[in-house]
Amino acid sequence: MSSTGVAPAYIVEQDPRWTAVDNFQFPHIYPASRPYHSALEYALKNSLDKGLEDISVAPSQGKFLAVQCQIIGAKRVLEVGTLGAYSTIWMASTGPDVKVTSIEIDPQIAEVARENIAFAGLSDRIEVILGAARDVLPQITAEIEQGKREKFDFTFIDADKESAWLYFDSAVKITRPKGVVYVDNVVRKGLLADEELAKREPIVEGIRRVVEEVGKDERVDAVVLQTVGEKNYDGFLMAVVKGE
Repeated sequence: MSSTGVAPAYIVEQDPRWTAVDNFQFPHIYPASRPYHSALEYALKNSLDKGLEDISVAPSQGKFLAVQCQIIGAKRVLEVGTLGAYSTIWMASTGPDVKVTSIEIDPQIAEVARENIAFAGLSDRIEVILGAARDVLPQITAEIEQGKREKFDFTFIDADKESAWLYFDSAVKITRPKGVVYVDNVVRKGLLADEELAKREPIVEGIRRVVEEVGKDERVDAVVLQTVGEKNYDGFLMAVVKGE
């Protein structure tokens, strides 16, 4: 156990009640008759079959991202960390005029993501850019400054936590006023609160830094929410970019 009495990051924390609730509610909220249901199932299975880690967002969280995109009328979505494109497909599924730009550092993972995107019939609306986010984000920023791209409405950050603040800071600059920047996996079974562990664990230091820096950032208004469900106990940071 860590100094806060919470489980180390590599231990999955589950409760049969959390799983039972998800198993009951999700088939009602997102039945198999929905247009992208089979594509999302395929993305999960194909990703595992091709050797990707089972670290995609949970189905309910994917649906939450899709609902958030609809609430703010997002048409241009940026994702940092594609993995198997499960969350990518969720966000792109919210409308025929929604376009997603997703950044993935690993070429093999990017190839699997493109397979899943093609199966979903979304290759014309999802762009997977291969490269490190710390290199790609400045390129996207330059394209926006040159008028080659518009700012994004919604940015979803689900990549290495050591660089979470770097990605957030970059994202705010290229997300429109009243747009949303969302950073996943910042609670990590309560490790966010472990000051001592942060001194020796870069992931914990990274999630603490992004929360601390966002709290001082006058460009945004933000909240951290803890979540439980079939996959784990975790949480996310969500911020709205200030401005008219």
